[in-house]
Amino acid sequence: EVQLVESGGGLVQAGGSLRLSCAASGFTFDDYAIGWFRQAPGKEREGVSCISSSDGSTYYADSVKGRFTISSDNAKNTVDLQMNSLKPEDTAVYYCAAVSGTVGTYSWPILHEYDYWGQGTQVTVSS
Repeated sequence: EVQLVESGGGLVQAGGSLRLSCAASGFTFDDYAIGWFRQAPGKEREGVSCISSSDGSTYYADSVKGRFTISSDNAKNTVDLQMNSLKPEDTAVYYCAAVSGTVGTYSWPILHEYDYWGQGTQVTVSS
């Protein structure tokens, strides 16, 4: 059974940091790219970052570049998202998702490209 389980969400003040983790099981981790997405109330789900487990290529949304860092641990089948300098507009439910194969600069944020999704973890940034 494929599972993606997010953890690490919570409440933090603006300027603070959080580290999200996505634990994957039930598929060959090295053959997939793992993305982080978020959905704020009343807004569409959007891509935040993505990493290819095979070659370590990383991608970021412009809104988080320089503040968020994605990393993977292929031995543990986990992908972390370190979020620094958080802003109130980062408040959302954060989801991780997995897509088979590689992704590219234009394809990584496309939701329907992804095969599996986690249940999400809430991140709230207070002003």
